[in-house]
Amino acid sequence: MININTFYIEKEEPIKSCLLALRKIILDIDAITETQKWGMPCFLYKKQLFCYLWIDKKTLEPYILMVKGEDLNFPGLEKGNRSKMKIFRMDANQDIPIDTIQSLLKEALKLY
Repeated sequence: MININTFYIEKEEPIKSCLLALRKIILDIDAITETQKWGMPCFLYKKQLFCYLWIDKKTLEPYILMVKGEDLNFPGLEKGNRSKMKIFRMDANQDIPIDTIQSLLKEALKLY
């Protein structure tokens, strides 16, 4: 199993910086912890699956995958062919919309 920090360090810029910034934004929420599942950084809220960070294999865009996405109605969330989860894509070459991400995470916390 790969070390969680290695996941971030092995990425190339600007994806690495984007993922590290997203990690910090997520971990700044009280009671959120980080682990690893299926090779992906996984974030737990009170020991329950909350969200993941991953990179789209085709577009190479980093995204936040919201575990309870089916219950979230938030601008920018994409369902795609997923049955329950939704993703929020990032453009690693643009400034991270911190306020938007914080709002998304706060909205998701209400489901727990």
